Amino acid sequence: MSTEANGLEELLALTGRDLGRTDWLEITQERVNTFADATDDHQWIHTDPQRAKEGPFGGPIAHGYLTLSLIIPLFGDLLHIGGISMSVNYGLEKVRFPSPVPVGAKIRLHGVVDSVEEIKGNGVQMLLNFTVEAEGNAKPVCVAQAVYRHYA
Repeated sequence: MSTEANGLEELLALTGRDLGRTDWLEITQERVNTFADATDDHQWIHTDPQRAKEGPFGGPIAHGYLTLSLIIPLFGDLLHIGGISMSVNYGLEKVRFPSPVPVGAKIRLHGVVDSVEEIKGNGVQMLLNFTVEAEGNAKPVCVAQAVYRHYA
C-alpha cells in the first residue's frame, strides 16, 4: 500500500514517515545485459554467465548502479504525489552496496522520509533513506540517501 501526498503541506507532514516496502522485483539477465549496453559496462561478472560461474560470486551479478537506478521506479510504488507542478531528482548524499545482487534474485525497496524542508521557489526538499533488500539476504544490497525537490 502506497502513501499519498497532495501538495507541499502534505509533503511537509511526511517527515519521519516509514513508507514501507515495495513488492519484489526479479533481476533478470536480460535487464543486466540491457543496463550493460546502456552504460558500456560489459564486465564479465555481469554479462558472461558461464565465466561468472567460476568467479567470486558463483554466477553473474547486477551492476551496483543498476540496483541504484531501480530506486526511482520502486520509489514511485511507495509514494504518490499530487498537487505539484514538478519533481526533480536532486541527487544523492550517500550510497553503499553492502552485498551483491545475483541475477535471478528478487529485490524490494524500503523507504523512510528523513526530512522535508521548505526551499526557495515555492517548493520542498525531501531527504529519503532507502534500503534495497534482496529476498533471503539479511544484508542490504544498497543503502542510499536520496534528495528530491518538489515544486507547487
